[in-house]
Amino acid sequence: MNDRHRELVDAACAQRLRSYSPYSHFRVGAALLGKSGVVYLGTNVENASFGLSICAERAAVCRAVADGEQAFEAIAICADGSEPTPPCGACRQVLLEFGPDLVVLMAGNGGAAGPVQVSTAGDLVPLAFTNFKANLADEHGDDPNGKQGGGR
Repeated sequence: MNDRHRELVDAACAQRLRSYSPYSHFRVGAALLGKSGVVYLGTNVENASFGLSICAERAAVCRAVADGEQAFEAIAICADGSEPTPPCGACRQVLLEFGPDLVVLMAGNGGAAGPVQVSTAGDLVPLAFTNFKANLADEHGDDPNGKQGGGR
């Protein structure tokens, strides 16, 4: 883990304290590093209708995309508890959308002092759904490159 990654973890841990989590009381913060060098912060926001809650990772991605950034180097996730907490399945799929090589740093409330687990978006989602066009082409018997009737 390099110095930039440590800074990201520390930023995610600080952002965790802004969580709105009145139901689970489980605070999570995220710090997403854009290729531009800008860091986008997010935290979990819960709702009484749990399905409407948003995770810190997706909040950070939405903030970045809304600001015009779509290429990322790394994301740090910091959650309550002494052990690192990996992203949920939905967040893993959203992170993978922006590239399998996205570095994912996972920390507990100890921050960069550890423990910190390091992975990639691709490693966190084995057998991932990544090609909508290919799957749609299979359904319609088309070539994924746009040619009609290609099928398999």
